[in-house]
Amino acid sequence: MSTGVDPFLSDSILPDDAELTPIHDREYRVRSYRLAADRMLVRGAIRDQKPPGLYISRDPDPITVHHMVVELEVVLPGFTIARAEVTFESYPHLTCGSITDHYKKLEGLSIARGFSNKVRELFGGPRGCTHTTALLLAMGPVAIQSSLSMRTYEEPETDEPSLRLTFTKPDQDDSWKMNTNTCHEWAEDGPAYARAASGLSWGVPVFMRERAEKFGIEVGDPQ
Repeated sequence: MSTGVDPFLSDSILPDDAELTPIHDREYRVRSYRLAADRMLVRGAIRDQKPPGLYISRDPDPITVHHMVVELEVVLPGFTIARAEVTFESYPHLTCGSITDHYKKLEGLSIARGFSNKVRELFGGPRGCTHTTALLLAMGPVAIQSSLSMRTYEEPETDEPSLRLTFTKPDQDDSWKMNTNTCHEWAEDGPAYARAASGLSWGVPVFMRERAEKFGIEVGDPQ
């Protein structure tokens, strides 16, 4: 029976903690949106909360310590930030919000490789807000991962369940090179890099393979 709540928008990724006593909650939420074939909006928020009654006795509601929101409008294929907006919803000091305009320096930057280092250079330590800068570091990878999702809008739907995401071979699309040395899997001596560098497809990802099997979709082995 449907509860009317969309799990995509509201689910928790933490294990059940009903037997524990919480004293702090930090939540990052980053979501991307397709604006056009060559443009996406990446919206992120960070929020720190204390549970009800912890700071003020008999207070029935949680108290928000920090709540910062960042919006980045990103243009493909260069992943260039065309617009950057930072909003402070809740903060501890009266002058915290004076730093928000500083983040306009994001405009014109590429959110692809090197973005994390540039964020630390421009906004690390006293040059920015600790929480906003941490959020930006989480937003960059979301933009990169969303580029593959953008392609599904160009794939026609069929009457039967089917994979809408196409996987081109590395010799037809070199975007895989952006993953180089980003993790152990994509290390230059790692398995995924070796397959791609040899011109072989890395196939359908595990998470999609498992879901496809539920619909009886044959995905085959990597070629």
